[in-house]
Amino acid sequence: MVLVDEYDKPILDNLTTPDLAREMRDGLRNFYSVIKGQDAHVKFAFLTGVSKFSKVNIFSGLNNLADITLSPDFSNICGYTDADVDTVFVSELEGLDREEIRHWYNGYNWRGESVYNPFDLLLLFKEREFRPFWFETGTPTFLVDMLTERKVFLPKLDYLEASNTLLSTFEVGDISTEALMFQSGYLTIAGEKKRGNNISFALTYPNHEVRSALTGNVMGAWIGNPHKAEESRFALYDALEINDFERIREIFFSLYASIPHDWYRKNEIDRFEGYYASVFYASFAALGLDIIPEDVSNFGKLDMAVKFNGQVYLFEFKVVEDEAGGTALQQIKEKKYADKYPEQNQPVHLIGVEFSKKKRNVVGFEVESLGKNQSQSA
Repeated sequence: MVLVDEYDKPILDNLTTPDLAREMRDGLRNFYSVIKGQDAHVKFAFLTGVSKFSKVNIFSGLNNLADITLSPDFSNICGYTDADVDTVFVSELEGLDREEIRHWYNGYNWRGESVYNPFDLLLLFKEREFRPFWFETGTPTFLVDMLTERKVFLPKLDYLEASNTLLSTFEVGDISTEALMFQSGYLTIAGEKKRGNNISFALTYPNHEVRSALTGNVMGAWIGNPHKAEESRFALYDALEINDFERIREIFFSLYASIPHDWYRKNEIDRFEGYYASVFYASFAALGLDIIPEDVSNFGKLDMAVKFNGQVYLFEFKVVEDEAGGTALQQIKEKKYADKYPEQNQPVHLIGVEFSKKKRNVVGFEVESLGKNQSQSA
């Protein structure tokens, strides 16, 4: 019997230096080929790892492996199910909000029953408080660097679509964003659709821990100042609780103003129009708020809807060359995005935000509040 855990670790540890990663890959290929040569003496071999490198490049000498990554029959072998939590760990649940446990740590799915992260649950039962335990074990520097280099529009990560082939592609120097985030545990399967002979998978964050911790981490890196990012998030939450929209505008103005000039040049932000909206979105996502990026209605797609404290906040973003023109708020009204929420009998706030490429900051922040016959601008 042969058991190998983290078969790919030497490669993943060196992804930022591709030549060394390829050297590690070639060495592992030679190592694993030995198992094939011992077929007569090996009754069972089981290899686990974060990523799925192709058999051609790492298992060419071990070509009789059965890949069970996306097999529904084995979907729950890497985590605890709801039944496990409610039976095996029933004695640990006292004093903990059961729905909050699910919200924080459940959601990993491989075409079957969703499971909890075991590392998180065991530490939760020990510490008795909710924290991003798994995420705190190591900052995914390589992932943040990749998202930065590829100028990924962060709101898109709430919903991506990928084929089975794309998720199976993982090669040094040629790794898709979807494959890397899925195979490293930052995105999981939310659904699937068959189109003829092809299957596509909807990908999303598995749970609150991953979404809030990753977006907060990326936000800190993208403004070049993690402490400022955290400080702004705390201030944003306090301002949102009392609907102090002028304060919210000031928070974001200060946040963008704090970004060093060299950081723009280094990361070519001037060529990435989605940068401003991505940082804005990450500020809310890192707080763990209920966010709907690209909220669809019968007239189009709103950039972002936020549900908080019994209220709805509808955001539309525009990037302008210099001065604000009021087009962001105007679009929310013209597209009647607020019509989607009347039956909920709660205040709805229309917020148009405009960013200037020339001034590198917020130049327009207009607000109109509906639901209590009030209207205001900030």
